[in-house]
Amino acid sequence: MRKIIATLSIASILLTACGNEQNAVSNQKSQVTSTTEKETNTTNTAAEIPAAVNKKLKIALVMEFSIGTFSSQYIDGVKRQVEKFGGEVQVYNADNDLAKMAANLDTAVNAKVDGILIDHGRKETLEKGVKKALEAGIPVVSFDSDLNLPGVTVIDQDDYSLAWKSLKCLAEDLNGKGKIATIWVGGFTPMDRRKVMIEAFYKRYPAIKEVARFGKASSNTMLDTQAQVEALLKKYPKGELDAIFATWDEFAKGATKAIQQAGRTEIKVYGIDLSDEDLQLIQQPDSPWVASAASDPGEIGEVQSRFLYQKIAGEETPDIYSLEPKLIEKEDLPSTQVKVSDLSKYSKNWTPTSAATSPWMEQFEKGK
Repeated sequence: MRKIIATLSIASILLTACGNEQNAVSNQKSQVTSTTEKETNTTNTAAEIPAAVNKKLKIALVMEFSIGTFSSQYIDGVKRQVEKFGGEVQVYNADNDLAKMAANLDTAVNAKVDGILIDHGRKETLEKGVKKALEAGIPVVSFDSDLNLPGVTVIDQDDYSLAWKSLKCLAEDLNGKGKIATIWVGGFTPMDRRKVMIEAFYKRYPAIKEVARFGKASSNTMLDTQAQVEALLKKYPKGELDAIFATWDEFAKGATKAIQQAGRTEIKVYGIDLSDEDLQLIQQPDSPWVASAASDPGEIGEVQSRFLYQKIAGEETPDIYSLEPKLIEKEDLPSTQVKVSDLSKYSKNWTPTSAATSPWMEQFEKGK
């Protein structure tokens, strides 16, 4: 059993780090729940399919990048939900080029699509194009961006909570002391939020020391990370490094493979995000990857798509919405291989969300 470390000061750290944004998320969740309950209790006419969505809609998915299986399963989630509604999705991948992403957004607007989904990106790059979309009557729902425009719903995984859940697990496993390395990269909205909790973590656990921090997002992030961790292991021989905190599953995969190849599995890996490929790696007998805080990437795509259809239907949607992340630990998984879709069988916290559902949606899906 893990020794539990007192966490009385966590609340103040979280309040300082997240503040008004988290309060807003809570308020918006309450609003969504209240709205959904109200609609569910209305007469059968509330289940009538809105005319605005009852046709083949063209949806644009404008992405900053598509790296790894997390992104693949997220795209699958978007396509799965939109296709259930009888629509079609055009994916615009910017390959980690913000200028290209802005151009792709303009292309989608000029194509007069029925709705736009945005994945990552930065406000200063996207704001002009999003305003153009809104002026053209095209609704927008964004995932993991820092957009803050009236009428745009922005969803995320609650990156503060993601980082803290994984870091807290690490601290408990180390009994509050040890040496760790952090794999992190700047320039992305979710990473900026995760960094807030990294800094809070070291204040909460002063006996845990960071010996290195590095990271690079590229077209070969996993392989680049693997090479970086191989160099790190040479610098810190056995006994001088206890754990690695990886702020992205591509980082965690690279770190895990480097540790396995070096035979240094005394070093444990704690990550963020989870995909079917990640689970295969975590479940390997010699895997040092012992925990990851995550949301279902496919479910994120589905929720984002449902919010967009609600907007097209003329329904009210929140300005911001955070999915509740969960911590998955290797010790809770069975010996047989599982997928993300199986996790509800092994973790009571891993349950599907009903966010962004309207009474007409079930009937709409059945008719397609």
